[in-house]
Amino acid sequence: MTALICVVMTESLNPALARRIALAAQGFGEAMPSIVRANHLRRTIARLGLHQIDSVNVLTRAHYLPAYSRLGVYDPRLLEADAWGPLRSRRLFEYWAHEASLIPLPLQPLLRWRQAMADAGETGWKGLRIFARDRRADAISILERIRNDGPLAASDIESGKRRAGWWEWGDSKMALEWLFWSGHITTATRRASFERVYDLTERVLPQTILALPTPEPAAARRQLIEHSARALGVATAKDLRDYFRLSPTEAHPAIAQLVAEGVLQPVKIDGWNQSTWLHREARRPRRIRHAALLAPFDPLIWERDRAERLFGIRYRIEIYVPAPLRTYGYYVLPFLLDEQIVARVDLKADRKAKALLVQQKTFESDAPAHAGEELDEALRSMARWLGLDRVIFGDAVRGV
Repeated sequence: MTALICVVMTESLNPALARRIALAAQGFGEAMPSIVRANHLRRTIARLGLHQIDSVNVLTRAHYLPAYSRLGVYDPRLLEADAWGPLRSRRLFEYWAHEASLIPLPLQPLLRWRQAMADAGETGWKGLRIFARDRRADAISILERIRNDGPLAASDIESGKRRAGWWEWGDSKMALEWLFWSGHITTATRRASFERVYDLTERVLPQTILALPTPEPAAARRQLIEHSARALGVATAKDLRDYFRLSPTEAHPAIAQLVAEGVLQPVKIDGWNQSTWLHREARRPRRIRHAALLAPFDPLIWERDRAERLFGIRYRIEIYVPAPLRTYGYYVLPFLLDEQIVARVDLKADRKAKALLVQQKTFESDAPAHAGEELDEALRSMARWLGLDRVIFGDAVRGV
């Protein structure tokens, strides 16, 4: 009997096409709706798989920005309603995916294996794992308090209600975070200060979601890797792992199976010195036309090595760098113009003065001549979206 040998051919892609594939997979290059409605926002989040949450509010909180970058001016209350609005109409939940993230509800079963590992003390920050073992009773006492008294924030426990002995602010917050990571509780709402308020998961998530079967961990991770591949278009193993923060041990079997099934197709790209795959349904646009300011935690650029491979720029957030040592500024947004990142701008919303402050503006060496005009228009648009009346460029002021 003659053995059949299946040979998977490796396609070669030039870097420009790889970049267009990645941009299209992320939702760039499509016509922006004249009015952004809830269905536009939901399609965008479903495509990306998550919006990373970040509480830094020097401009606006980062989870509002990816939708703006892709759809244009939209009402942030649409996102807030799906994330923290009435329970019966919610479409998103909070959990650890890339980092703390807003995630479409249908993905919740795919993350239960991570919750089970956290419950067993096998994952999560080292300081939290003690609550899975030695101090489990302490965490469960908080869980019972939430069960009996209703939703609580960490400050509710600390503010005049803490217990004697070990029950200090740090301990109560860490116990809550372990309960959250383990899936016992989730976010009921966010206060005006953006403080998370916790409640029992079964009182927040829809029963239709909780009733969905729990896939085997390997099957769940395979689906997460495919979500990553769809969202990225073309990606290395590190890119695929990083999207939902999977370890090599968790991700590599999933990648291998998806390659065997033909979902991921091997490709070679000049300058990409790692094994790389293309999702079989990835679009291959001939060009991308789009102008967008990108959040530091936008999934297009959050993996910094990938951003460098795609766009040829070394991008790092410098919030924690002492001011005299910063190169581009404090809260810097790259500016995407068509298929290039052409500039970086350090932005701040001065809400009292109702002004968008452009504290530093730096163009890349290969930025086209019209990049300045395009960037100024993008900044005016962002100011309008944020409800600000003007843009201040150093000493110059340009009306919105």
